[in-house]
Amino acid sequence: MKRRTLLKGGAGLAGLGSMAGCLASLGFERRSARSPPLVENRPDAVYIPSHIEGMQMVGMGKAGPYRAALTVSFPHRFWLMTGRNREMVELRAEDSVHLMVSLWDAETQVVPPTSDVTLEISQGDETVVQKAPWPMLSQNMGFHFGDNYALPGDGTYSVSVKIGPMQTRRTGSFAGRFDDPASVGFSYEYSRSALNELAFETLDETKGNEGAVEPMRMEMLPLAQLPEPDGLPGRVIGEATSGDGRFVVSVLDEALPGLDGSGQYLAVSARTPYNRYPLPFMSLASTISRDGSTVVEGPLKATLDPDLNYHYGAVADDISSGDTVELEVGAPPQAARHEGYETAFVEMPSMSLDVP
Repeated sequence: MKRRTLLKGGAGLAGLGSMAGCLASLGFERRSARSPPLVENRPDAVYIPSHIEGMQMVGMGKAGPYRAALTVSFPHRFWLMTGRNREMVELRAEDSVHLMVSLWDAETQVVPPTSDVTLEISQGDETVVQKAPWPMLSQNMGFHFGDNYALPGDGTYSVSVKIGPMQTRRTGSFAGRFDDPASVGFSYEYSRSALNELAFETLDETKGNEGAVEPMRMEMLPLAQLPEPDGLPGRVIGEATSGDGRFVVSVLDEALPGLDGSGQYLAVSARTPYNRYPLPFMSLASTISRDGSTVVEGPLKATLDPDLNYHYGAVADDISSGDTVELEVGAPPQAARHEGYETAFVEMPSMSLDVP
C-alpha cells in the first residue's frame, strides 16, 4: 500500500480508518502513546494539529433505533468547555486507551448528537471502570463520544454502552424516535503492543496552519457531516462566520412537522469549516428587523431533523426580502474538543446578514 497524501488544501487525512493490519502497512512512524508538544502561537481558528493517529474498530452493533460503533486509539489530550472556559485534560500515566463511541440512526444514517452515553468496562464479574464519555469534536473523527480509560493490563474486556433518551428536539420522522434508553455490548481484546502498532504521524511542516485534516473513512461508519448549503431544504439566504464557525441560514416556507405554530421557519446550520461537522450544545438567538424595527426575536432551539440534520431553528411569522437577520451566540459549543479545534468556536461575536 503506497503512502497517501494526508493533507487536503494543505490539511487532510486519508485512509487511517482501516483495521490495524492495514494501518501497520502504511509505513507511518511508530511511537508511544504520548503526544508531541502543542503547537506554539496557535490561531484563534481551526488549525492543523501536531499529529494524526490511527484508529482500530472494536465492533458494531444495534441499540434500539441506533447503530453503534466502538473504536479505539491512543490516549490523548483534549479540552473540556465550561461556558467560554477551556480546561485541558492531560494524559495520565495510567491511561491505556482512548475509547470512542459513534452513534447513527439506522434508517437515515444521520448522526444525532445526544449527551447521555455511559460506558462500562468489565472483566469477568468485576467492573473495571464505569465512566460517561464526553461528547467530542475531532477533525478526523467528527462528532463522537470519547475519553481516556485505564485498563489493568492485556486481556479481554466486555464494554457495555448505554444510551439515554435524547433531549434534543426532533421534527419530521424523527419526532418520537430516540425517546427510549438503549444499550449494546462489545468484546474488546486489549493488547498494548497491538495498540502501539496503530498509525501515527507528526505534521511538522503544516502544524499550526489554519486548516483541518480530512475525516477518517471507515466502511459502514457514517460521518457526522452536515449537508452542503445547496443540499439544505428551503431557501438559503446567506452564510455568516463567527469564531471560525460557519452559520448557514435558510428559510422554509412552513414550520417543520411536529412543531407548534405556523408560518415560516428560520433554520441555522452551524458547522465547522472544512469538514462540515455540527457545532452542538450552543446557545443561539436571532433578531429579525425590518426598516429599523424589530419584527421578531428569540432563541433558536437545537433541533434534529432528517433533512436539515442538526440545526438551530424557530418558527417565524414572516421573513421578507430586505429584512436583517442578526445572530447572537450566548454560549459557544460545549462539546469537548480534540487538538486543532480547542482555539476555535470560543469568542463568537454576533453576526448579521440581509435577506435577499
